[in-house]
Amino acid sequence: MAVEMLSYIERNTAVHRLTGVTKLLCFILWSTAAMLTYDTRILIFLFLMSIWIFIVSKIEIKEVSFVLIFIFIFLLLNNVAIYGFSPQEGVKIYGTSHVLFEIAGRYNVTLEQIFYQFNITLKYFTVAPVALLFIVTTHPSEFAASLNKIGISYRISYAVSLALRYIPDVQRDFRNIALAQQARGLDMSNKEKLPKRVKNAASIIIPLILSSLDKIETISNAMELRGFGKNKKRTWYSSRPFQKSDYLVLTCFILILAASLIITFHDGNRFYNPFQ
Repeated sequence: MAVEMLSYIERNTAVHRLTGVTKLLCFILWSTAAMLTYDTRILIFLFLMSIWIFIVSKIEIKEVSFVLIFIFIFLLLNNVAIYGFSPQEGVKIYGTSHVLFEIAGRYNVTLEQIFYQFNITLKYFTVAPVALLFIVTTHPSEFAASLNKIGISYRISYAVSLALRYIPDVQRDFRNIALAQQARGLDMSNKEKLPKRVKNAASIIIPLILSSLDKIETISNAMELRGFGKNKKRTWYSSRPFQKSDYLVLTCFILILAASLIITFHDGNRFYNPFQ
């Protein structure tokens, strides 16, 4: 059976054994460190560390390949847009201009612009693996308990949990409807022309939306009948107490954030400048 996209993948690893609260706080600390700095040395260190964490989690690339491809496409579009709207941004930031070749008007390729966009790319490569790991190594129920433990309303926490649980259901429904439509003679393979494939895909989307709305109504009625939202607080079956490993990992991530901020802002500038 195909691996569900963005669904919980159970493994017996050190990453999986951490509590949901720990992984959530570590993800916030990690993202803060990556987003606040433009120091290439820090970003490279964070990127290498994120790859190491990914390896420790024993999550295979093929299990998250679709999401990674989507991230790479978005990253490519983002880089194209950055250059299209501000081709001299790197020159403004680093204060020098080393032109490699001219294109037209203000559009030329400089080392500064390439270095600036390289740093932005590193940010994506640093945050994306950790974000994926947080989603696929944290059970939705434990994720909801984690959100509630850090102060978010349990109603919102439960809504997030339901959304994460619903992603695999939507994928299964899509595959089932697609197989049923193909059995009726609708071809969505590469043999058909693109306009025809898009038209045939529309015959899947409408039943999928209708079945999703029906499930949403069923879940809403079930929650209402059970009195969900009546009390101000609730307990969580999947909530786990902190262990020594949780405190150790949290301390390490706090130190990483502190070190990155100190190195980044020690001279009052977020950007590491190799051109001066």
